[in-house]
Amino acid sequence: MFMYSDEEGAYLVKLARRSMETYVVERRRIDTPKDAPEKLWKKAGAFVTLNKIVEQRPKIRTELRGCIGRPYPLQPLIEAVIDSAIDSAVNDPRFPPVRPDELDDILVEVSVLTPPELIKVSDPKEYPKKIKIGRDGLIVEGVYEGYVLRGLLLPQVPVEWNWDEETFLSECCLKAGLPPDSWLTRNVKIYKFQAEIFEEEEPRGKVIRKILEEH
Repeated sequence: MFMYSDEEGAYLVKLARRSMETYVVERRRIDTPKDAPEKLWKKAGAFVTLNKIVEQRPKIRTELRGCIGRPYPLQPLIEAVIDSAIDSAVNDPRFPPVRPDELDDILVEVSVLTPPELIKVSDPKEYPKKIKIGRDGLIVEGVYEGYVLRGLLLPQVPVEWNWDEETFLSECCLKAGLPPDSWLTRNVKIYKFQAEIFEEEEPRGKVIRKILEEH
């Protein structure tokens, strides 16, 4: 059962788009809208993903252009979306800031997260059986050379890359800056969460709910 309606999802994606475009063009954060649906004022984690269209034919092909979010429910959802949209556009360390002339080619996606839940196992080899591709996102937290490292991958990532559970765990360790087999040790904590995902079909176009195939 969905927590958010298609209309609320569309509101969030359009809010993320407006936030991103305003900051990229005018270098200012938009005001938090006072007329937002009441549910969107509740605290929730959220990520904003920006995908840039690099080929239109024979079919649309995109490349990641930015993805940053807030995994924990520490601020109202609408504010988490506004701030994450700005950060995805200009503060993702993997990419240069988005330029105004790129905005027409960017697709905006918003993921609203459930609170992360610690996965408890008696043996780390049980982890693959505790997660489900297409349903769960992961956070890996571990200590390496005295530093606490964390890595997060959204539920859509293993589906897009056709990973199995073990690969998903290994890739999340790598995202954290840990060796890929760290999940097999007792030195890491692994959390899972779910997400409702909404995305533009085309830049500034119709917003649809993204349903992931579970396996």
